[in-house]
Amino acid sequence: MEKILIDAENLVFGRVASIAAQKALQGTEVNIVNSEKTILSGTKEFVLKKFRRWINMRGKGNPEKGPQYSRMPDKILRTAIRKMLPKTTRGEKALERVKVFIGFPEEFKKQATAEMQAAVPKNLQKSVVLGEACRLLGARW
Repeated sequence: MEKILIDAENLVFGRVASIAAQKALQGTEVNIVNSEKTILSGTKEFVLKKFRRWINMRGKGNPEKGPQYSRMPDKILRTAIRKMLPKTTRGEKALERVKVFIGFPEEFKKQATAEMQAAVPKNLQKSVVLGEACRLLGARW
């Protein structure tokens, strides 16, 4: 099985997620590192408002049972990838091939990272780093 390593530092969040979903559906094992350094487009206020609305969904039901959404950057990126995959067994198997990490683990130091020209931001004037937004939401790592 083919393996690919994506360094998400200074890449656009949605583009990284869509490329990872496509590669996983093709049967490639995808490892994403530096998920906390991914760029979200939009102003800080807009991004935080969007995430707070999403996280506060637990107030609509039983707060102990869910839905419970994580504030961690690796879990948020993995959730975005999951939402881009089909809701079938094929999509479930593709999601098993995706692994997302905070930082750059030692096991991947020797592996070469894939070039992601499609995910490089072009003329982004208003943007927020995912790790910064997660820290403002209360995440600690």
